[in-house]
Amino acid sequence: MLCRPDSSEYADFYKSYIARVPDGPVTDFLARQAEQYRQLLTGVSDRDAGAPAAPGKWSIKQVLGHVCDAERVMTYRALRFARGDQKELHGFEQDDYVREAGSNSRSLEDLLHEFGSVRQATIALFNSLPPGSEVRAGVANGNRVTVRALAYIAAGHAQHHYELLKAGSGQVARQG
Repeated sequence: MLCRPDSSEYADFYKSYIARVPDGPVTDFLARQAEQYRQLLTGVSDRDAGAPAAPGKWSIKQVLGHVCDAERVMTYRALRFARGDQKELHGFEQDDYVREAGSNSRSLEDLLHEFGSVRQATIALFNSLPPGSEVRAGVANGNRVTVRALAYIAAGHAQHHYELLKAGSGQVARQG
């Protein structure tokens, strides 16, 4: 089981993500999130989901694409570190990824399906870890992070964007 990471296992800027993950098995929380996104976005048209609320904001579609991309990056890091790979991994520039992803040209349903698929792969990875590998660490984007912290970061990052979408009806700022 992936226990909540200690604050020494991740960089300070991930603290707010990890705090968003409730007590209990993180994989159970991960399993619920895709459906929560689907329920939240039921009834939102493709047109509305592709329109940013204001200049400098991401559209709902771009947020979903970003959540998928960031989760893939986090789980790739987790896989590498769980397997004992000690090579330092580079960061990624989220605004470049969002710009290049073309999420606004896709349907909202397609993006929700992709998120569900990415999430299933995430859960499968974290459920497959051999005992002891969850505390292995590596360096990503210049910061030390453990495998179990990456599970919580992925969950908390998705929760962060879910909360922004829920609170702002799509008015999501370009942040993390």
